[in-house]
Amino acid sequence: MRLRRLAGVLMLGAAIAPNRGLFAQHAAGRPLIEPPARLGADGSRVALLPLGVRFAQRREFQWTRPNAVKALYVNAWAFGSPRLWSLVRLVDSTDINALVVDVKDDTGCLLYQSEVPTARSIGAGACARTRDVHARLDTLHAHGIYAIARIVVAKDPKLALGRPAWSVQSRDGGLWRDRIGSAWVDAYNDSVWVYAGQLAREAIGLGFAEVQFDYVRFPDEPRSRMASAIFGARRAGESPRESVRRHIRFLTDFVKPLGAPVTFDVFGLTATVTDGDLGIGQVWEDFANVADVVLPMVYPSHYTRGAFGFRSPNANPYAVVRLALTDALARSRSPNAAQIRPYLQAFTLGRRLPRYTPTEIREQIRAAHDLGIDSWVLWNPRSVYQRAALPPYPSFVGRVAASGGE
Repeated sequence: MRLRRLAGVLMLGAAIAPNRGLFAQHAAGRPLIEPPARLGADGSRVALLPLGVRFAQRREFQWTRPNAVKALYVNAWAFGSPRLWSLVRLVDSTDINALVVDVKDDTGCLLYQSEVPTARSIGAGACARTRDVHARLDTLHAHGIYAIARIVVAKDPKLALGRPAWSVQSRDGGLWRDRIGSAWVDAYNDSVWVYAGQLAREAIGLGFAEVQFDYVRFPDEPRSRMASAIFGARRAGESPRESVRRHIRFLTDFVKPLGAPVTFDVFGLTATVTDGDLGIGQVWEDFANVADVVLPMVYPSHYTRGAFGFRSPNANPYAVVRLALTDALARSRSPNAAQIRPYLQAFTLGRRLPRYTPTEIREQIRAAHDLGIDSWVLWNPRSVYQRAALPPYPSFVGRVAASGGE
């Protein structure tokens, strides 16, 4: 009897050994939430079902993009730590349905140990943030959470150091660096974009549903600093805009055959400025005519004094976001134009007032919705979000009301 029980335990252990799905809820449709009769004041108590063997084996993901993507940005540290469970619980009890996860951030570090040859040769996986990416993606899938892989392209100090020939050089010798000392790769160099595309394909193979490329541009540095930058891969007569336009088309063609949407982050001002490329190679129409989704970063704190007529744009979140997105909509009238999914501010920048409370965050969401834009991403670099800022999940509210919860 004891031997039979031991054999059963060993078989179960073998099934769960890959650690696929660290905890799971109902797999069909939206996760099944059975809240207790009374919730805490912040509504944080969400009943979770234990891990089932059905989530312990590797499975092929079948993602369906939500009609309206409402997402939170999650840095690699948060995704690879116990904080992920708090974020999953937050998603389960609110209208959030997606997470944007750093696969490669602006340090050049990767989320996981990559099999891409360039990544292996430069040691980009040495600082990998998690060793159980499969299990964590399984958990998102089991909870009905749409997983988006964010990949930073041109700001990659690790690639710059590992491949100096692909990098921006300084006229004074060595690698060129920005104001905070970060080395950049040369956005004219095709190999830089191939590397990003290879990582995107790998991320999709792991189970991410969508790829989001960021820093698809040249450095946003003062002219005095850019004067010392040498872009060795620049083609004769090619402008920064032409290079960015050529390469975002390449990334789209490279990744799209896998069936995953290809999306790009751009400066918020890209939607408003019509007389140039902001000196970084970004022009709204170049993205809107190629991508599935364009994500303008319309953070009120990032607009300078006087923008849209406001002395303090940061103190006018509703108006600034609405005006910025109005510009974006006006320039996206073609039938095949990309969907607009803005990045909204869920952080306080330094001493700039006001502090961003749930009120300021909800005002930005309201501005987008008032224009008919019901997809958005909240950005907080620490991946800390306030429940009160997020719309509740409708059926969760209904069940709480039915049970007499407050």
